[in-house]
Amino acid sequence: MTDYTRDQITELNITLSTEFSLYVVEHPDFAARIPKGARVVLLPKNDPELSRINREIAEKARSKDDQPDRPVIFIEFERLKPVRSRLVKPRVVRPGRALQAA
Repeated sequence: MTDYTRDQITELNITLSTEFSLYVVEHPDFAARIPKGARVVLLPKNDPELSRINREIAEKARSKDDQPDRPVIFIEFERLKPVRSRLVKPRVVRPGRALQAA
């Protein structure tokens, strides 16, 4: 079991939120199933501790929410795929040489 620091939890959730945002942009049918204004809680199955922490955070947020009837949606997912580069045709250029158009 991992003991995450607050900063690690924040960093992990920023990464998950970014990836989730990209996913819903690419999958509008999935996004349409999420009620407008819902609180979305991300639960990675490969990280039970972070899932537990995120559920606890959601519960605390619910008790302090200015909209007590706001829907809460849990999004379970297996894992994140490994990060891949999105560079297109990179090339090595030595310092001092003029760059040529690709």
